[in-house]
Amino acid sequence: MVKRKTKYVCQECGYESTKWMGKCPGCQSWNSMVEEFEAVSTTKKRGFVTSATISSSKPQPITKIEHQLEERYDTHIRELNRVLGGGVVPGSLVLVGGDPGIGKSTLLLQVSGEIAKHKKRVLYISGEESLKQTKLRADRLNITYDELFVLAETDVEHIEKMIEEIQPILVVIDSIQTVYLDAISSAPGSVSQVRECTAAFMRIAKTSGIAIFIVGHVTKQGAIAGPRLLEHMVDSVLYFEGERHHTYRILRAVKNRFGSTNEIGIFEMKEVGLEEVLNPSEIFLEERSAGSAGSAVVASLEGTRTVLVEIQALISPTSFGNPRRMATGIDHNRISLLMAVLEKRVGLLLQNQDAYIKVAGGVKLDEPSIDLAIAVAIASSFRDSPTPPTDVIIGEVGLTGEIRRVSRIEQRVIEAAKLGFKRVIVPENSIGGWTAPKGIEVVGVNSVNDALEVTLGGMMSGSAPRFEL
Repeated sequence: MVKRKTKYVCQECGYESTKWMGKCPGCQSWNSMVEEFEAVSTTKKRGFVTSATISSSKPQPITKIEHQLEERYDTHIRELNRVLGGGVVPGSLVLVGGDPGIGKSTLLLQVSGEIAKHKKRVLYISGEESLKQTKLRADRLNITYDELFVLAETDVEHIEKMIEEIQPILVVIDSIQTVYLDAISSAPGSVSQVRECTAAFMRIAKTSGIAIFIVGHVTKQGAIAGPRLLEHMVDSVLYFEGERHHTYRILRAVKNRFGSTNEIGIFEMKEVGLEEVLNPSEIFLEERSAGSAGSAVVASLEGTRTVLVEIQALISPTSFGNPRRMATGIDHNRISLLMAVLEKRVGLLLQNQDAYIKVAGGVKLDEPSIDLAIAVAIASSFRDSPTPPTDVIIGEVGLTGEIRRVSRIEQRVIEAAKLGFKRVIVPENSIGGWTAPKGIEVVGVNSVNDALEVTLGGMMSGSAPRFEL
């Protein structure tokens, strides 16, 4: 006998309750509890477990397990291969998230077209567009290959039958919030549907060796919609970032079981689709105005790639009792910390100054090596004195004002030399054990005072403020 059980599930975190609540106890979000029905069998199984219900697998010594290195599928898009760690792993489940209209469907349709172009079968399943709409987009992208199959379907059971019939090497599900299982009574996009549908696709990928890409919607806060379990179930999580009113897009790996995390790929959106940006440093620095105060260039590592970006700072007297601290592309707390170091260790009077910090180009930076460039940009804007346009500044700033070493300094210096920079300011402890390229000077500094003396000059001794407006 089967009866229906009512429960309330939070659509943000998956918290379950037997009664409705205005505020979810799990994630503290309001009005996110939705009623769902669950079929529960009242007949209980008694007796011993039969041998048919017991799995035949047995534990094995790890030294006896045979391992064969599987060849990855080349997507023929170098930026995507970089983010995935060298290509698509057979049997992997990849989740791609991003804001509406950012280009997720365009990217995956281009990937499908490139693989189909090389005589490998791909199945593209759209639950949001009709076949004619997908065809129009494919024509705009010049994708016309017989090995690319398109299906407009939302029933997971029917999708599984089509996968068994066509036998592709790659399947694209656009999107996970539109597909459903008949066995679950809740609506498509609910926590239960998203969780169970993802589990079904994971089983298909692992048992058949077919790589599956899943498109996921995002919430207002920018996180992938659905239960947090969704990101734990998949093998890789890719975020497609960028401003809708700008042409550049950043594909970032925040989880990858088969490669490096925090790897990024840069694309440019054009009429014919997404095009790769092979040297993003030139793009991020092409509009830099030389000789402007409050600007500094830093060589940051994103995964295995060195990216040179401009950090801009604007320091102005505040009109209110509490000065403002605003940051774009950098953690807000880091700005407050560095300004406190500049005020305490260097003597800059910043307590009555508003601070606005931005990473040009829409990039998000979070590694410690950008600290010194931020501090120099703040001091440059405060003094209204520009930094040398051919300088690159690298280093982590400690609370006592010291400059600490950073990793892979040689790789950063080589990238700066390629783009024509003449001098690199680095931590003193990072010098040694490697040779700088010809044509570039490497200057080591031990403290923030040393770095400001090298980049801005005119330092004043004593405890009085070094810089005066």
